Amino acid sequence: MSALRDKYRQLCQVERSIPIFSQAWWLDAVAPDSWGVVLCEKDDKIVASMPFIIKQKLFVSMVTMPALTQYLGPWFRGSDDRESRRLGREKDLMEELISQLPKFDHFSANWSYKVTNWLPFYWAGFKQTTRYTYVLERLADQQVLWDQLQQNIRGDVRKAEGRFSLKVRNDLSLQDFLALNSLVYERQGLPVPYSVDLVERIDQACASRSARTILIAEDEQGRHHAGVYVVWDEHSAYYIMGGGDPELRKSGATSLCMWEAIKFCAGVTERFDFEGSMMEPVERFFRAFGATQKPYFSLTKTPSKLLKSYLFLQDLRGKA
Repeated sequence: MSALRDKYRQLCQVERSIPIFSQAWWLDAVAPDSWGVVLCEKDDKIVASMPFIIKQKLFVSMVTMPALTQYLGPWFRGSDDRESRRLGREKDLMEELISQLPKFDHFSANWSYKVTNWLPFYWAGFKQTTRYTYVLERLADQQVLWDQLQQNIRGDVRKAEGRFSLKVRNDLSLQDFLALNSLVYERQGLPVPYSVDLVERIDQACASRSARTILIAEDEQGRHHAGVYVVWDEHSAYYIMGGGDPELRKSGATSLCMWEAIKFCAGVTERFDFEGSMMEPVERFFRAFGATQKPYFSLTKTPSKLLKSYLFLQDLRGKA
């Protein structure tokens, strides 16, 4: 495994098309001891890869997604093949990637919306659920971005800046942001689904590469209303965490922070990915920024009959 990881690290250093969530340094941050990778090579060159996270719980082996990581899936070296040949090539490469995966009792992974062919995984017994994200494809023209905001978002931004005199700061600490972030879950009576240690590792890795920003809306009394945490590579920015004070929810601060994040990211990358949500209120908020809906695949496979029965019962309880 270590030899494959070393090869993959070298690939990530030179291959700029590998997205941030599949970069070796990101995997080191989110799953330092539990990530692996399968590779396809041709003529001493890596032509396909697929990193994964593997966890062992009692006697159950699970290939799964780490927290705060939007996508993990196959990457293919670009080619100028015609469509039929490209699909045939992808089929062969996917079959090779699947054959190299470690033995597992359950598999779960979200793919980038840019990977639209999962047929070889279907033929290998995997199942797929379509999920959605929202993406602003072009960030260069600020006036166009402003014009495509829905009226309620523009109203929130004006209210936050005008009536509440909020200023968005980018010089506050990770701890300031996490204090806001934890309030989101506290209000819902839920535990925060990731540890402070994990966020600190992500922050250190991204900050050292100038690949993240923390934006927090502050009023004249020094109160923090809302904040967003955004990471990026040269192709796209991703909103991965947010937070807000529930007692100050009516100030429009969340919309202001998101708008300022979009404007900021126009100077460092090409797109802005809201990372999507299947929760209706969150989806409505993201859609209001004028972004394009993008379907992406969530793949699963559960060879273990016992675990499959357990997950089925859990699903039934969740729907009850």
